[in-house]
Amino acid sequence: MRFSLLSATGLISAVASVLAVELPPGVPRSLEEFRGKHPIRSSEHVEDDISAEFLDGIKEANNGGLLHLPKGELFVIGKPLDLTFLNDIEIRLDGEIRFTDDVPFWQASGYKHPFQVGKWGGNDIRIYGEGVLNGQGQRWWEEFSDLGIPADNNYTYARPILFYVQNSTNVNIEGIHFKDSPIWHQLIEWTTGIHYRDVICTAHSTNASVHPANSDFFDSQNIWDLTVERAWVDVGDDCFSPKSNATNVHVNQMYCNGSHGQSIGSLGEHVGVGSYVEDVVIENVWMLNGQHGGRIKVWAGPTAGHGYVKNVTFRNFWNANNEYVGFLDSCYWKIDAETCLEHPSRMNISDIVFENFSGYTSGKNGRVIARFTCSSSPDAVCENIQMRNIAVEPPCGGPAIAICDGISGGLGDDVPCYPSDSEEAKAALADKCEGPRSDYTGKPWEP
Repeated sequence: MRFSLLSATGLISAVASVLAVELPPGVPRSLEEFRGKHPIRSSEHVEDDISAEFLDGIKEANNGGLLHLPKGELFVIGKPLDLTFLNDIEIRLDGEIRFTDDVPFWQASGYKHPFQVGKWGGNDIRIYGEGVLNGQGQRWWEEFSDLGIPADNNYTYARPILFYVQNSTNVNIEGIHFKDSPIWHQLIEWTTGIHYRDVICTAHSTNASVHPANSDFFDSQNIWDLTVERAWVDVGDDCFSPKSNATNVHVNQMYCNGSHGQSIGSLGEHVGVGSYVEDVVIENVWMLNGQHGGRIKVWAGPTAGHGYVKNVTFRNFWNANNEYVGFLDSCYWKIDAETCLEHPSRMNISDIVFENFSGYTSGKNGRVIARFTCSSSPDAVCENIQMRNIAVEPPCGGPAIAICDGISGGLGDDVPCYPSDSEEAKAALADKCEGPRSDYTGKPWEP
């Protein structure tokens, strides 16, 4: 059969005519329209608590529906919400969910393990839009700062997590801005299949003398299959931090300003408890004005646990004004050197790659651009840690080096590696200077 140009043109015209037919009112034109919409009223003022209405809206939208929180509208939450019953639900957040900052109420009434203002959980959960989840952290930060207690103390003055997910499968977060959490912005536990795309996380204090302590973007325990794609993060603590028991993790394209780094851990904190992180790729990352680029932190001491970190790749990192671009701490959290030597870490570290790193350090540590300290325990493995294609320059001038203590086999040929007590290491650390701060605030993945 012959198929002429004329007949092809006619077929295209016919298809176009069919597509041009206007659908009758009420007929869904998209998957979003197909789902039943369940709107709720917004808050009339900043003290108008709509927690009950929000919970009712979630229940109505559950099992196949959509809850839409429109742009320009405020939804004030003043009571803890248990949302662990979710199944096949979409929440389109274009407005702002704002938690009240009534500290005495939340400390008395919030969920306690861990402390959070609400908890989410279930199956097939999608939260998307261009809206804000606002923890109103300023009051919490200031009152915590006034007490002068260590940052790891969340008991004397408990601070809640903004977004907590537990016991879930297939959780998708897209486009949301996580803002000003009193402590960690997120904690995900016992969950498989977590996916973030085009999210923002910020923690900005309006008081120059008060720092948003412990304001991590992401933390987790017991998770499997995590992806993060395009995240813009400006916080004062870990930019990304999978903790005990995480596997199959992939981060692709993340901007981090003022952070402690892309941190694996901390791990091995509790005696008798095993923990691990394995099969991780973190790539295409911009690290600015912070402590570290790629970082691994594990505990030592008489009450430390055991476990391993294995098969972790930090790849394609652009660094600007960070103290170290690579950092391994086997004596985490203020354990003194004598205790660390007497009770070294029992965590095994192996198959770690730092690859395609460029940019410059802060100069705080002179010409030392990376530091790796392995456990001194004869029973703890610390091997196959590699630095490849490293083009990071110290702003002080002179050759860049790394400090390596206890690594089996060295780092490779790209960066000279010296023990911390060597003359080379001491001289490099002494070459201190102050490098330029980076003011870049764009989304580098956009054209």
